[in-house]
Amino acid sequence: MVGGAAQVLSGTGGVGKTQLAAHYARTTWQAGAVDLLVWVTASSRDAVLSAYAEAAVTVTDPDDSQYAGLDDPERAAVRFLAWAQATGRRWLIVLDDVSDPAHLNGTDGGGDLWPPRCPNGRTLVTTRRRDAALPGHLIDVGLFTQGEAVGYLRTKLAAQDRHDDPAQVEELARDLGHLPLALAQAITYLLDLHLDCATYRKRLADRARTLPDLVPEDSGLPDAHRATVAATWSLSIEHADRLRPTGLARPMLHLAALLNPNGIPATVLTSPPALAYLTKHRTPDGGTDPDVAPRAVGVDDAADALRCLHRLSLADHTPNTPHQEVRVHNLVQRATREALSPAARDMAARTCADALYEAWPEVERDTALGQALRANTAALTAHAANALWQPNCHPVLFHTGNTLGRTGLVTDARAYFQDLHTAARQNLGPDHPDTLTARHNHAYWRGEAGDLTGSATAFTKVLADRLRVLGPDHPDTLATRHSLVRWRGLTRDAAGAATATAELLADRLRVLGPDHPDTLATRHSLVRWRGEAGDVAGAATATAELLADRLRVLGPDHPDTLTARHNHARWRMKVGDVAEAIAATAELLADSLRVLGPDHPDTLTVRHNLAHWRLKAKTGDAAEVATASAEWLADYVRVLDPDHHDALLIRHAVARMRGEAGDAAGAATAFTKVLADSLRVLGPDHPDTLTARHSLARWRGQADGTSGDVR
Repeated sequence: MVGGAAQVLSGTGGVGKTQLAAHYARTTWQAGAVDLLVWVTASSRDAVLSAYAEAAVTVTDPDDSQYAGLDDPERAAVRFLAWAQATGRRWLIVLDDVSDPAHLNGTDGGGDLWPPRCPNGRTLVTTRRRDAALPGHLIDVGLFTQGEAVGYLRTKLAAQDRHDDPAQVEELARDLGHLPLALAQAITYLLDLHLDCATYRKRLADRARTLPDLVPEDSGLPDAHRATVAATWSLSIEHADRLRPTGLARPMLHLAALLNPNGIPATVLTSPPALAYLTKHRTPDGGTDPDVAPRAVGVDDAADALRCLHRLSLADHTPNTPHQEVRVHNLVQRATREALSPAARDMAARTCADALYEAWPEVERDTALGQALRANTAALTAHAANALWQPNCHPVLFHTGNTLGRTGLVTDARAYFQDLHTAARQNLGPDHPDTLTARHNHAYWRGEAGDLTGSATAFTKVLADRLRVLGPDHPDTLATRHSLVRWRGLTRDAAGAATATAELLADRLRVLGPDHPDTLATRHSLVRWRGEAGDVAGAATATAELLADRLRVLGPDHPDTLTARHNHARWRMKVGDVAEAIAATAELLADSLRVLGPDHPDTLTVRHNLAHWRLKAKTGDAAEVATASAEWLADYVRVLDPDHHDALLIRHAVARMRGEAGDAAGAATAFTKVLADSLRVLGPDHPDTLTARHSLARWRGQADGTSGDVR
């Protein structure tokens, strides 16, 4: 395959298009033939945009003036495709499972998303479509021919020193319609049970007559192949259920059928909720097997059940593939879901939601794991959305959106909660507490994305409704008051925020008590706003007291305790305890790296402050500090949306450090970009935009030898 036009692998479900594409991508990458490999599950336009946006962050230079806007998936896609057109690096983009060319050619809204034709780029597409709307060279990946199907069966049989009746092998190939997926399941089954082809054909014929409609019509298979897949699946799952540990393969497949076919973390399927489900729904065997005892299913049992599915080709279980250890073909998933009653499917769906929530780490150190869990939550929602709203909104739906924001994808979090609020209104009504929580979270991430005024307005409305529905002392009402006060402080009304926070603290002390985490959070805010309003010494003293209480209540490694340590060092720096603040921050950085990981936004902020304070204290070489800051900024914008409010503030801080290190011209250039982005994201009257204008004038003046007065 050479650069230029796309290669399109077209064929019905189950013929192995994705496997062929994966094999090509893997061998091409391992051979060093490409510098960038992008795999896109292209079943929807949103999925394509998301993959392109992630790729854009990977390949784009943070100092490039065109970098702005990568938080907008459409703009990010345009930026990535422009890079692919212009770069000299070799790339391969795989668009797997293109269900509708309109998703890519822009006829359903938006721009063209097809990768460009260029000598150094390659595009590989898999699809069930065969129409002219697909650009590129069409390669029909059809069923095996009779000879290929017979050859496949004979090769597998010979590998086990089996030489069945040639006529029966040929008839079995015809019975299975030459469909690779069915052939793989059938040969695995008959070899495992030591059946000859004639016996398997008889079982297949009996089963196919009773299960003609098991695979739904939208599977993309002709009627004959739908019956074939249903029959081979049914025989295989019954046999898998009889393998040790008996009775667990079927309920395990019930769970896996509702999750992401492209990869399920094993920790989800071996979590306590999954184990409880397997225990309760273990397939009975009539009590003839002593292995099936009324005992709880353990992690090893669940892992063995996955191996049973793998053994019968019902799933791929590859333990050495982090966070994608389990894969199930979507046709097998569909057949499994269709075999469940609505009540059984809903029960399995709620178990999957519980399992995803349980498997999510409190601190998301591994971004790949977070992405995998969010992809599985999205698949679960697509298959069984109604089950996740009974009787209330399942916590995993809230958690999914919040993890988007906490890992820096604040624009995605804002859009996610806007959609979740719409779903909550439809399922629960406008005044349900979960609907109000979705509104609260949408307002929060709206503010984190830079719209402070819009966020404050939204919080004001949420507060009015929570007061009306829940009352003034409900913890959710107090939480909305806390967030509303925060935005007041961020818009530079520190004194007003301090007064309002003191009132909120009195109420939280009365309702929740002094050691509740929310009460401690309010104390943290009160210290901040009093310090910002001018009481720096009082803030330094109060942060020491708060740190002691958080250590006592939450422990040394809780993220809130680490935050208290960071703020205590900050206020000590402001009152002049420079050496102690720097030493404390260096210790904090080591703990943040250990607890939160190197890519956590809080860890990156600690890195920045340590470098900045060392520069101010003249304890570090200015050039080295500037270089370290540039590396740190690259990491920060890689983790956060480029238009994240914090990212703009950090870019401002790094530009200032550049000037303080002696590069006034470089600082002026950097501030020109910061100001342009602040005007676009925050607007001309936002306090941070005005600060950026002032800083630009200062460093431009120093570079030009003028006063640098703001005009």
